Amino acid sequence: MGAHRYGPTPPASDDAEADAARAALVREIDARGAFTDPAWRTAFAEVPRHLFVPFFYVHGIRGYERLWGEDPDPERRSRWLRGVYADGALATRLKDGELVSSSSQPSLMALMLDALDVEDGHTVLEIGTGPGYNAALLAHRLGDAAVTTVDLDPEITDAARSHLAAAGRRPTVVTGDGARGCPARAPYDRIIATCTLPSLPRSWPEQCRPGARIIAPLATGLVSLRVRATADGPRAEGHFLHTPAYFVPLRGGHPAAGPLPRLGGLPGRVAGDDLFRFLLTLTAGALDPHEALSLWEREGRPQRERYGVTVGRERQWAWLDDPQGPYTWPLPTA
Repeated sequence: MGAHRYGPTPPASDDAEADAARAALVREIDARGAFTDPAWRTAFAEVPRHLFVPFFYVHGIRGYERLWGEDPDPERRSRWLRGVYADGALATRLKDGELVSSSSQPSLMALMLDALDVEDGHTVLEIGTGPGYNAALLAHRLGDAAVTTVDLDPEITDAARSHLAAAGRRPTVVTGDGARGCPARAPYDRIIATCTLPSLPRSWPEQCRPGARIIAPLATGLVSLRVRATADGPRAEGHFLHTPAYFVPLRGGHPAAGPLPRLGGLPGRVAGDDLFRFLLTLTAGALDPHEALSLWEREGRPQRERYGVTVGRERQWAWLDDPQGPYTWPLPTA
């Protein structure tokens, strides 16, 4: 790919065009009902996403094509700006042809931030800094001192610091393994992860205050956990949100997700069903596809909200309807 400048791009040459595009994006997210807290609408309206995505990659005829805000071609600059303020995820960093960092879909970010249910005075740990846009939104809502964001890759964190500074924000940006959290800044009232996981690191509930909430992508969904103190240590438990979610996997010392089982012999309409594949991903290694299909149909093809996760000190498990019910499946632990 060659060397790229990771610092922020100057504002778009036509500030009015950027402002109009951002306002249109906010209206689109608002129309989906993602802003139950008006403070998040204000944050999306006032934090310019283009400062955090000076370039991104799209699939082209010859592989990935790079669009950037300082391209001398005005048409390509316009494509860059339209992409930045479209409601879609953007590939922001590649390594050996693999996507290692992205800027998440704004409407999904808004849904996750709203589900985080923050209040003034809360402290937040973000796992997966990316270009820094989500950290900027959190800092806009809660103040710089309340936000800590962690990423494994020093080039990603260096770029995020530059982007944040260009936007006038200075939350704490830490280079480290997100699976370990950031004990030096604990305890936290909220943890939000922007990378997908096969299970939750035990360090996260341990770094939370009682009553804290954790929002994290797991399998192909988003789980919302409440942390409480028990005699055996902190315990986190909660249901999945309704929406599907696909993120770059967490890198570091946490176990990686295993491959999905082979789907041979299943009807094509079932094998490609999003909710069925969610069950397969969540129970990978615990249910074979035919067992999963039998359960799924017997239970009326359950939506994501009926599933949940419990994280204890010694073990964690996924479940359908009831943490102590008949349908529970162990999740891997580090």
